[in-house]
Amino acid sequence: MPDRPKTPLLDQITRPADLKGLTDAQLVQVAHELRQETISAVSVTGGHLGAGLGVVELTTALHAVFDTPRDKVIWDVSHQCYPHKILTGRRDRIRTLRMKDGLSGFTKRSESPYDPFGAAHSSTSISAALGFAVARDLGGVIPEGNGDAIAVIGDGSMSAGMAFEAMNNAGHLGKRLFVILNDNEMSIAPPVGALSSYLSRLYAGEPFQELKAAAKGAVSLLPEPFREGAKRAKDMLKGMAVGGTMFEALGFSYLGPIDGHDMDQLLPVLRTVKARATGPILIHVLTKKGKGYGPAERARDKGHATAKFDMVTGEQKKAPSNAPSYTSVFGNELVKLAAKDDKICAVTAAMPDGTGLSLMAERYPSRCFDVGIAEQHGVTFAAALAAGGMKPFCAMYSTFLQRGYDQVVHDVAIQRLPVRFAIDRAGLVGADGATHAGSFDIAFMANLPGMVVMAAADEAELAHIVATAAAYDDGPIAFRYPRGEGEGVDMPDTPEVLEIGKGRMIQAGKRVALLSFGTRLGEVKKAAEALAAKGITPTIADARFAKPLDRDLILQLAADHEALITIEEGAVGGFGSHVAQLLAEEGVFDGGLKYRSMVLPDTFIDQASPADMYEVAAMNAPQIEAKVLEVLGVATIGEKRA
Repeated sequence: MPDRPKTPLLDQITRPADLKGLTDAQLVQVAHELRQETISAVSVTGGHLGAGLGVVELTTALHAVFDTPRDKVIWDVSHQCYPHKILTGRRDRIRTLRMKDGLSGFTKRSESPYDPFGAAHSSTSISAALGFAVARDLGGVIPEGNGDAIAVIGDGSMSAGMAFEAMNNAGHLGKRLFVILNDNEMSIAPPVGALSSYLSRLYAGEPFQELKAAAKGAVSLLPEPFREGAKRAKDMLKGMAVGGTMFEALGFSYLGPIDGHDMDQLLPVLRTVKARATGPILIHVLTKKGKGYGPAERARDKGHATAKFDMVTGEQKKAPSNAPSYTSVFGNELVKLAAKDDKICAVTAAMPDGTGLSLMAERYPSRCFDVGIAEQHGVTFAAALAAGGMKPFCAMYSTFLQRGYDQVVHDVAIQRLPVRFAIDRAGLVGADGATHAGSFDIAFMANLPGMVVMAAADEAELAHIVATAAAYDDGPIAFRYPRGEGEGVDMPDTPEVLEIGKGRMIQAGKRVALLSFGTRLGEVKKAAEALAAKGITPTIADARFAKPLDRDLILQLAADHEALITIEEGAVGGFGSHVAQLLAEEGVFDGGLKYRSMVLPDTFIDQASPADMYEVAAMNAPQIEAKVLEVLGVATIGEKRA
């Protein structure tokens, strides 16, 4: 295609082994062409851009020095893996990234032997690398063979406890493995906390400039850190700029920091450690997120996640918005409430923009806390804020909250502390696929004693629900809402505080009742319109609460209709299961009620548009219509009128 960059050397690379015969100067050229190809591909697909651009040289060097897929390169989070995918036989499909039936935006074991371990959430890579290293030493057999294990982890991901748990274990076991700390001073949000300050001090001022000169001009010295007594080289390479004393205390040999965009540093260091290492090594590499693409370098988030964009200007091609996003509605309503109540505060885990808390952080910085990639800590921190008399909102994506579930149970629910859980990205989210699908939170929250669980049917309902959560002080309360735009409904001037455990009627009908929990309500209404043309007018109700259930509403719907169908954007075990339990205990099924529960299927659904994913899940309007006809015994749509 004419708009694609010219990449003569990259065109000759079909797999990493093809890099082995190239000179260092040619590898520099490969990296340059790889960066252009990555920018070109993401301009077509959208996706995570900045992280991949930051590791182009590192990706090239790793595949040139190590023997993948026998050697395992494990990318933490793996949103930086697009250049890796281009070099590992997937370049012909790179413009299908994050699309239906296309390449995943993350590493995926089923996609390629060069992806030894799948990821999409952070801080798992060191644990995985250690597992591969131990499997290798125990004689584990896999088709690609078991060689070295290399974890590439960002400074933001290193703030999570799991990374330190893994390093502590790796240091204790003493196995040969490599951890590359990809330090770009920036996770999704500016990294927070003492670890980032520590890493910043490592390369502050002149010593790093001297270190660069040493790494370039004194390559012969590089083996020395691994020889006892070679104090001068050891001091030069790690003592100059404060050094890796913390990492050494965990049992790792520390090397760095080195410039992650300079192949003259990367290649000799990687070759040396590959040849000489006996135990765990941490290589501290400095990179720049968005490197080599002006619009990404200038962006506040360094081009973290982009829509499709114009390669020349960097301007993103976003469809005009017809309605506010659920995330922005939550953020705006919280700020309004915080203005009236100085006890309201907010906690998020490295996602202030993603969870809509940026406005709160701007207006009330002393009451908005980004704890870094540390969901467990975030939940317990919020619990103690509540115990201390504050009104904390703990805002996390559904799939990220999973990481703090023990704390939700142990620190919040058992103590009945009034933490408000704002659960973003509920349901199927689209291009990020199964790793980010909020499928399980209804089930894992609603089974906890004393937990209130709500879901917004539209953006106006979300405003009411946020107000309800703020006003509720009797224990923990959770509310969920999806990614993307609302339904375009009118927003209330003053949101109302809902009665806990009470749903609402949407329309009265006959024979079948549709009880919706969450934003499938729009699809339920579309299905009802189609059914009306066939002479069927269903009753529609919005449950609002999965816990406590609106017993009166549900039992009345069951008494007045021959069939009851629940619809929710969650896995089995959630809202529908609680309704079924109620109906069973009340003996309703004894009277012959026909009951169906529409939930997400018992499978992980691959990425596509949300509409396509819900099509796969059989939860769009046509499938809801078909379910009604089936339960009423109308076998074929259009064949028979009710």
